[in-house]
Amino acid sequence: MPTSLTINGSSHTVDLPDEVPLLWVLRDEIGLTGTKFGCGVAACGACTVQIDGEAVRSCQVALGDVWGEVTTIEGLGTPDAMNKIQQAWVEHQVAQCGYCQSGQIMQAAALLAENPSPSDDEIDEAMAGNLCRCGTYPRIRAAIHTAAGNLKEA
Repeated sequence: MPTSLTINGSSHTVDLPDEVPLLWVLRDEIGLTGTKFGCGVAACGACTVQIDGEAVRSCQVALGDVWGEVTTIEGLGTPDAMNKIQQAWVEHQVAQCGYCQSGQIMQAAALLAENPSPSDDEIDEAMAGNLCRCGTYPRIRAAIHTAAGNLKEA
């Protein structure tokens, strides 16, 4: 049975079983490969996207359980203009291997939408489920603080 989704502001219809993970719908059916497969059990955060502004692990959300508009890393900025969080990531040279960064950024965007002035402890708590094998956690925290300041100015 076809399922309609709104992803990054565009409507998409897919004809897949309801139990297919959203991750594979995004990557294999829609062609949005910015969302990464990490562990498949929601332990690493590489597959983080937002549904109605809530950060979720797309590897564990079944297609039939999607409850609202999906935003992926491709939906945060445009090819010509990064959003404030992406700009802060570049400014602080957060990415090393870069594999986890789309999930990190999507989690950070959800945090800043909910709490525009997070403390270090609040950042650490919100980002705890997103693992970075390169260990760029201090840069991630600094980038979130910079993005928070830039969002206030905008």
